[in-house]
Amino acid sequence: MGADGASGLDVAAFDAAAAELLILPPAEFTRARNDRAAAATGALARSIRGLRKPTVAAWAVNLLSHDAAFRDALELSGALREAQDDLDAAELARLGKQRRALVAALARRAADLARQADVALAAGARDEVERTVNAAIVDPVAGAVVAAGRLIRPLDPGAVGPEDLAERVAGSVPGAVEPSAPARDDLAERRARREAEKRRREAERAASEARRELARVADKTATARERADRLHERVDDLRRDLARVVDEAEAADAAVAALERREREARDALSAAERKVSDAAPRGE
Repeated sequence: MGADGASGLDVAAFDAAAAELLILPPAEFTRARNDRAAAATGALARSIRGLRKPTVAAWAVNLLSHDAAFRDALELSGALREAQDDLDAAELARLGKQRRALVAALARRAADLARQADVALAAGARDEVERTVNAAIVDPVAGAVVAAGRLIRPLDPGAVGPEDLAERVAGSVPGAVEPSAPARDDLAERRARREAEKRRREAERAASEARRELARVADKTATARERADRLHERVDDLRRDLARVVDEAEAADAAVAALERREREARDALSAAERKVSDAAPRGE
């Protein structure tokens, strides 16, 4: 960003100076600011001299803005905002819980950074830090403002209009430009891409489930086919056994019939012999 035509201020230079001064320990701020203003000239010197000392909470958040954990969280929150249209209520609730835990962890990190600079945050300041971090995570404009590291007052979620930010940020206000029509078109395109991606993922899940179902049915079919083959083999064995037993039964029947004929013949022969014995006996006896 170049010079402001109305005041002759080099905005980029002032932003850089403010970012450096606003992370100094509060006890060192005033002297460092005055020294920096004395080393500058013109509008830049006047603007640096008029730079207000940050509140302790804003200073702690400025420290946090340079921390890798905050940068990672900011990138993650942006990705989640892009994806939230694709999520159901349960998933959004789960992510909301994770986001609250993330905000609390970042607020603790800011307190740790302040402690390393020998500044202890009071309970009220810790609450202000947490509200500011929460605003940065849920709102992209607040996220850009906090990432710039030039807060002089803490932020509140929902209070991120240009007038609100102008009172809370030193120098230019990142991310406060109203979106243009092409940006809205880009947003519509991103939403369309997300919707297409959602449909693709749903189709892939359905195809994956269909493949799993096919594999399950194919396994059951193979098992059933093996069992049917074994049963058919058993039926063939039983049919052969039955044929053999039928033949044996028929042979046994024939043997029984032959023996029964011989038994009748023997009985008839006995009867005839007994009659002869009776006929041959002496009459007088």
